[in-house]
Amino acid sequence: MENVFSVLSERNFVSQTTDPEELPRLLSRQPVTAYIGFDPTADSLHAGSLLPLMALSHFQRCGHRPIAVLGGGTAMVGDPSGKTEMRKMLTPEEIRQNGEGLRRQFARFIDLDGARALMVDNAEWLLPLNYIDFLRRIGRHFSVNKMLAHESTKIRLEKGLSFLEFNYQLLQAYDFLTLFRREGCMLQMGGDDQWGNIVAGIDLIRREEGKPAYGITFPLLTTASGEKMGKTARGAVWLDARRTPPYDFYQYFRNCDDRDVERFLGFFTFLPMPEVRSLCRGGGQALNHAKEVLATEVTRIVHGDEAAASAQRAARSAFGGAEAGADDIPGLSLDPAQLAAGMLVVDLLAHSGLCASKSAARRLVEQGGAWLGEERVGSIERRLSEQDFARGPVLLRAGKKKVFRLTLAGGAGRPGS
Repeated sequence: MENVFSVLSERNFVSQTTDPEELPRLLSRQPVTAYIGFDPTADSLHAGSLLPLMALSHFQRCGHRPIAVLGGGTAMVGDPSGKTEMRKMLTPEEIRQNGEGLRRQFARFIDLDGARALMVDNAEWLLPLNYIDFLRRIGRHFSVNKMLAHESTKIRLEKGLSFLEFNYQLLQAYDFLTLFRREGCMLQMGGDDQWGNIVAGIDLIRREEGKPAYGITFPLLTTASGEKMGKTARGAVWLDARRTPPYDFYQYFRNCDDRDVERFLGFFTFLPMPEVRSLCRGGGQALNHAKEVLATEVTRIVHGDEAAASAQRAARSAFGGAEAGADDIPGLSLDPAQLAAGMLVVDLLAHSGLCASKSAARRLVEQGGAWLGEERVGSIERRLSEQDFARGPVLLRAGKKKVFRLTLAGGAGRPGS
């Protein structure tokens, strides 16, 4: 059995662990049940959640049993960790609907057959709790002084921490204790901002059961430029194709910073690390190829082979001059009547999502970064006309890396005309 701790360490997943000597030995000599929690605060996870999802997959591939915990109960409270303000309160129905979206995404990363992997909802054991009984049985083990000393709590105290959120750590610790008792779960994993919550669960298991448990945290992901992983000017990069189309998802990784390529290949693909290092050796065209491999592999994992191939074809068509794949580029069919009424290019830049807003579109045009086909858009007053489609569909570009395909319904710009 391949040691999953070695696999994760080589791929730079491991930031902190509660027992750096015993845990690697434990993972090398027996199958271990490990869990990560995901609160359904939206109906999709985003690119920042890829690291824990990949970790669960590595655990299963190495012969261990991962558990994806859907936080249907903890989402009622809201995790204050890593947040500067209180989360929006969700209704039970919103949480239920969001949970359905997350279930489908878990299944792309782990085989949820019950024996080799499991998905559970902590609403099952949290919602029926009697508050007074819970405080007497579980709350007595928690020191308020210790809870206030955690970095994530300190940050929130500056802006205000509700009593509701202050209870979150007790609930997450109780999750770990429940899974320890029910499933023999000995390991909890999560981002660095979860360290205090994980340690609290380990301490609760020790006090209640007199047995050891363990924790691993992953680095909080930022890009080389210091931005939060999975954030763009247009918002989050989602794993749901309805929120972020596969082409846009592909392009996010294809256009990543050169300094992030090797790290992201280690995090978000299953390619062996010697191959990753070989791909990233050198710069220029070799690094561009590595970015294409990264984008294709991660899109394939999240959206499937067909979506990844389509996104790759579209990108090659848009930026490599190839005709094949042009139909895969995201686009819009315009009615000639719209053009007759006068359609500003800046409006299209904003409507297409190439720019975050109309004001951003104006700035792009003024800075010379907008193109219609091979023509630079020289004025914010530039309007589209049927003449622009005389030779067929037109590519609207924002800078070098963003493109949108415009066609004319029923006219010369119509596909195949």
